[in-house]
Amino acid sequence: MKSMFAAAALVLAAGAAQAEPVKYTLDASHSQIVFDYNHLGFSTTYGMFSGFDGEIMFDQENPAASSVVVSFPVRTMLTGWEARFEHFMTPEFFGAADDEMVKFTSTAIEVTGEKTALITGDLELNGVTKSVVLDAVLNQVGDHPMAGKPWAGFNATTTLIRSEYNLGQFAPFVGDEVKVMISIEAMKAE
Repeated sequence: MKSMFAAAALVLAAGAAQAEPVKYTLDASHSQIVFDYNHLGFSTTYGMFSGFDGEIMFDQENPAASSVVVSFPVRTMLTGWEARFEHFMTPEFFGAADDEMVKFTSTAIEVTGEKTALITGDLELNGVTKSVVLDAVLNQVGDHPMAGKPWAGFNATTTLIRSEYNLGQFAPFVGDEVKVMISIEAMKAE
């Protein structure tokens, strides 16, 4: 998911023209996916994925030809409460093996404004693959003041329907809509 946002930032980035796509990698220490859902109408519950890797191939001359791929283990989910994490890993929800991955692969990028883009891609989650659209906003692009190389940062949002991924246990009492907020940084690869 983070890679998707990086692609949007790079698509919108101004800079020297490139004849070939340029590889960017996510900064795992500054990239997060936060999700939330309604819990029985009493509260909003939050979770997070962080510390993941991804790759963006950015074609500045033809942004629609850019691509992004990101994947991470389901079991890296952070819930803030170990019992909730264990509950999510049961067969009622993910039933996730240690090596089960969440994967996003972009299929199209549509630039919608000076600092905005829609990134469409295939999300593989819990044995289901569905097309999703990320609404992305470029935060900033330029040389990183400490790393001294090209960097990009952006945010993106989408909403998933968890029952579409075989995760609908307790719906509609526990909200079926899961709001996803992504914030990432990406660096030009060595």
